[in-house]
Amino acid sequence: MATTTELESRIRELEERLRQMEEDRSRWRARALVDELFPQESRKHMREAWKHNLLAVRSVLDHWIEKQDNGGKTTTKRRESISVE
Repeated sequence: MATTTELESRIRELEERLRQMEEDRSRWRARALVDELFPQESRKHMREAWKHNLLAVRSVLDHWIEKQDNGGKTTTKRRESISVE
């Protein structure tokens, strides 16, 4: 027969598993709602827009990093080719 400590430990483990399962279910529900509200093509455009936003932020960061590395002076701008799918 299991001790009280072992049973309490098992209950905590099961409660954690239940919490994780509920979180997973909530995520799947949210995903299903997005899939229902937005057609596939719209979701594709949204992903592309998000990607372009991230590229814009990266270019700002690159600018300020370069400026910091050069003691506050901007140098000639270098061109970088970034393939966008």
